[in-house]
Amino acid sequence: MGRKNERRRRRLVYGILGRLRLNRWSRRHDPTVVLAVFGFINGGISIALLATVALLTQEAFIFPSLGATAFILFYVPTAAAASPRNTVLGHLIGALAGWLSLAVFGLLDAPSAMQIGVDLPRIGAAALSLGAASAIMILFRAHHPPAGATALIVSLGLMPELGQVPILMGAVCLLLLQAWAMNRLAGIPYPLWSQRFDHGQHPHAAARSR
Repeated sequence: MGRKNERRRRRLVYGILGRLRLNRWSRRHDPTVVLAVFGFINGGISIALLATVALLTQEAFIFPSLGATAFILFYVPTAAAASPRNTVLGHLIGALAGWLSLAVFGLLDAPSAMQIGVDLPRIGAAALSLGAASAIMILFRAHHPPAGATALIVSLGLMPELGQVPILMGAVCLLLLQAWAMNRLAGIPYPLWSQRFDHGQHPHAAARSR
C-alpha cells in the first residue's frame, strides 16, 4: 500500500501541474521535493481560507484537528479515512462525544483546561470523549483519526458549546469542498461521499483476508 499511495500522491500533484502547464518544472526536480512543495502550498492555502472565514465571521471556523484532516485529504485522498463520509461523520462523532463527556462530568460551564489546568473531572471527560469517539467511529465504520483530536478539543473546554458544533462542521465541509476540487482537477477519483473499501484501506477487511 505504501507504493500504491505514493503513486496516487504523485498522480495528484503532477495532474495539477500538468493542468497549470508546469510539467517542465516538475521534471527538473526530485518527486519528493515536488510533493513537499505541493503540501506546503495546498496546506497553507486550505488553512488560510478557513482562517479568513473565521476572521470575517468572528466564529471558530479554524481549530487544530483541521490541520490533520487537511494533510490526510491531500496526501492520501483515496484512502477510506479521507472520504467525505468518514471525514464528516468522524468529526461529528468526535464533537458530540466531547460535548456529552462535558455534560456527564458537569463541565459545560467550567473554564477550559487551558485556563485552570486539569483536574479529576476533566481527566474523566477527556478519557470518556476519546474512548467514546473511537468506539463509535469503529461501530459506524467511519474512522477518521483527526476526529479523536476534535473530541479532546471539545472535552478540554476549547469549544464547549453545543452551538459551536454546526460551525465546526461547516469548517469541515469547506475543507472538503477544496479537497474535492483539487483532487478532481488532478484527475483523482475523489468520491462525492463514500470511498469503496479495499483490503489495504479497511483494517477489519485486512484481518479477515489473512
